[in-house]
Amino acid sequence: MQYVKHWKCTDCGTEYSVEQPMNLCPKDNRPVKLILDTASIKKDFPDMSWYRPEEKSMWRFGPLLPFDIANDDQKEYVLTLGEGHTPVVDIADYPLVKDLGLNVLIKDEGQPYEGYGANPTGSFKDRGMAMVASMARYYGLENLVVPTQGNAGDSLSEYGVKHGFNVTVIMPDDTPMPIMGKVAAYSKIYDGIDIALVKGTIREAGALMKETYLPQGFFNCATFQEPGWRIEGKKTMGLELAEPWPGKKAEWKLPDVVLYPTGGGTGILGMWKAFDELEQIGVIGSHRPKIIAIQSDANAPVVDGFVKGLDDSIATDGGETLATGLNVPGGVGHKAVLGVLRESNGGAIAVSEEAIAEHTTGIYRQYNMWISPEGAATVAALTEAKAQGLVTEDDLVVCFNTGSAEKYLPDMRHLLV
Repeated sequence: MQYVKHWKCTDCGTEYSVEQPMNLCPKDNRPVKLILDTASIKKDFPDMSWYRPEEKSMWRFGPLLPFDIANDDQKEYVLTLGEGHTPVVDIADYPLVKDLGLNVLIKDEGQPYEGYGANPTGSFKDRGMAMVASMARYYGLENLVVPTQGNAGDSLSEYGVKHGFNVTVIMPDDTPMPIMGKVAAYSKIYDGIDIALVKGTIREAGALMKETYLPQGFFNCATFQEPGWRIEGKKTMGLELAEPWPGKKAEWKLPDVVLYPTGGGTGILGMWKAFDELEQIGVIGSHRPKIIAIQSDANAPVVDGFVKGLDDSIATDGGETLATGLNVPGGVGHKAVLGVLRESNGGAIAVSEEAIAEHTTGIYRQYNMWISPEGAATVAALTEAKAQGLVTEDDLVVCFNTGSAEKYLPDMRHLLV
């Protein structure tokens, strides 16, 4: 943690020492983030010597992360399973993209590609949970708990098994069976893994966590409620958007538009933080991509808050959507997410369940990509994004596929035939 200065509240700006881990800001119950000493990084690593492209994981960005895998004094804390460093896939010849006349790439977090890293559980959640595990080792935490719609719990249990933490995963009882089944199997095989099921959504899972597990001394790893750790992991997606892409762009440069499937929204804050830090150390300028949050119209609190001009989202009762990762009824970080959408001149779009299903099938058949329904939602949103003037033919557009369809079987099997 050589270049870490302090925690800082994302809303009121209060700063806190990093000597001890914390959860939400005690003044306003908003998330905190980790502040780096970017001036010292710029001074100590001239000519971008902090960048380690030979490292095929998210840890390639050295001191821009809390722990530098190349530093002998810090690498003992880095608990990695090869997560991150995922490719972008050109879908310019996809019928919808051709009809719209757009230049679109998919950032694929869901499956391995030769020459790249790979998220061990097939989800972008592995970036955040790798950082949670590394921070837990640094602070000597042994008992971790996470309420989840599914993928975050799968991920944390994987790191728990591999690195010896006690992990409790609390998830809705309608979580896709491959995810639920894997965590349940781990709970039978490994003494340190436990699973609890609730009726409802991640909100009810969070309530059970607070009632039962936090009083037992478990550390809260819920979205935004750990002190910026998952933001630090997710910000590596933003760093990867900026870095050169072999055969596609040779310089450090950001795309023009990013469509991001949004449940809690940690990835949006993480990427925005990455862009600011890269500018502070002189790698990029002030240009920022438009950030467009994508949700299902079955449950769209962020879209509703954006369209109505609200300062924060209004909690819903959840919904029924194939894209279970988007079924978040409200979030403590949504206020900050809405701020980023507006600062970027971006937007928020809700898509239909029918459109999600259509493009899950279409992308799979044409590219043999096991796109998640959340990823398919971003492709489905391109039509409305162009209609609103958020994307044009001159833009470089990146859609995020945040996971693998494999994790949603059998609910999605009929779409992949």
